[in-house]
Amino acid sequence: MVAAGIFLSRLTGLLRQRILAHFLGLGEAADAFAAAFRIPNFLQNLLGEGVLSASFIPVYARLTGQGRAEEARRVAGTVLSLLFLMTGLLVALGVTFAPELVLMLAPGFAGPKRDLTIRLVRILFPGVGLLVFSAWCLGILNSHRRFFLSYAAPVVWNAAIIVATLIPSGAAPEVIVVWTAWGAVSGSLIQLLVQLPGALRAAGGVRPLLATGNESVRVVIRNFGPAFVGRGVVQISAFVDAILASLLPTGAVAAVLNAQLLYTLPVSLFGMSVAAAELPALSVTAGQDDEGHVALRSRIERAAAQIAFFVVPSVVAFLVLGKVIAAALFQTGRFSEADTTYVWAILAGATVGLLAATLARLYASAWYALQDTRRPLRYAVVRVGLTVVLGYLAALQLPDLLGIERQWGAVGLTASAGLAGWVEFVLLRRSLQQRIGPIPAHPNYLLRLSLAAAAAAAGGAAGWVLAGDQLGSILLALLVLGIYGALYLGLTWLIRIPAALELAGRLGLTR
Repeated sequence: MVAAGIFLSRLTGLLRQRILAHFLGLGEAADAFAAAFRIPNFLQNLLGEGVLSASFIPVYARLTGQGRAEEARRVAGTVLSLLFLMTGLLVALGVTFAPELVLMLAPGFAGPKRDLTIRLVRILFPGVGLLVFSAWCLGILNSHRRFFLSYAAPVVWNAAIIVATLIPSGAAPEVIVVWTAWGAVSGSLIQLLVQLPGALRAAGGVRPLLATGNESVRVVIRNFGPAFVGRGVVQISAFVDAILASLLPTGAVAAVLNAQLLYTLPVSLFGMSVAAAELPALSVTAGQDDEGHVALRSRIERAAAQIAFFVVPSVVAFLVLGKVIAAALFQTGRFSEADTTYVWAILAGATVGLLAATLARLYASAWYALQDTRRPLRYAVVRVGLTVVLGYLAALQLPDLLGIERQWGAVGLTASAGLAGWVEFVLLRRSLQQRIGPIPAHPNYLLRLSLAAAAAAAGGAAGWVLAGDQLGSILLALLVLGIYGALYLGLTWLIRIPAALELAGRLGLTR
């Protein structure tokens, strides 16, 4: 259900980005919107789902699982009050100091491009603040095993942005992005209103309060601090990417954002969905001492195999068929074939760390279930440090050394972040095994998946070559990816991969 909700929201998100690409291409307005969208987005990431997954959900889920409903409501009300205070303060600071934020986080912007970015940041900040409260609703709903609504709710947010973008479709790009920003704000409010009634019903009624003397609340606050800092560290990594991309030629910031929408799709669909679905159960299991550790290892092993089944073919598809995917989604209007090739190259660089990023979500959730938010924080700091150093070298220094155009530094930017992601994953896995015991890795399983994906990609590429220019970009993508998906599922079914057998059964392909 999590994956279904995320799929719908991501599908509308890709439609939103295709419409933006049509009207903006990779010009200055596109760069301004991409940078402006990233700057206030740190608020949602600091106080939103990631932090609440680490601090609030494990405590709340354990209380509800133990039948302590009244204490769970007190915890929920206190967390809501604290979020309101912190979000209000940060939104006010963001709107007030927007020029300084843009100067610091997009130093390569100047003139009208910089002015437009500042204006967009001031519009977007309050809307992103509303999304923080949507994340609180998500925490409540997930803890009560109601997954679909909270992950499908962003559909209305994307719909509001799309409508707002289409209204002034004949205007200049600088006008269109202002309408788009206001659409994002209105969509944030609608998204909150969609989730709030269900969350309040699930919790049995919640009222704002500050019961900071409650022991469960103290546990949430104690875990909240490291999780908050950890998400801040992760945001530093995202901002480093934005800063370095702003120093590259025009179009790099928007191209990285477009590629990011694609390479985060499997992370969200298969990493986030599995981790989110497992977190409440892991939180209950983790409280059972040695017996709980055995169950934890079993759940993590099974979930990791499920993630790999979907992410390995995603990596191969982005590498081999990424141009077909990018063309179908973005190549329209002002977005040219050269822009598509540029996004494909950046996407290929991002595949370096795709599997690590998805598995890291699962291992971080295991630590959160153990109510340890400090360990993931340490490893996030290591990853960010590596991202800064490697990103600077790969994005700004390597193109000159290789004698290529500076715009291709964006490829090195995503590839270096992937290498840093592998380091973080290895540290998370190794330390977790020291805590709960060995978790089998199954390298042969990954090899079999990789070979099946490579063979399926060859079939998809053959369909691409045979079709040539006879089909439009969308029909070509449907043909090529249809061949690829069918071959991958068929090959993994033939070699008896458990996830393939289960998926084939659900699709009614086997008895």
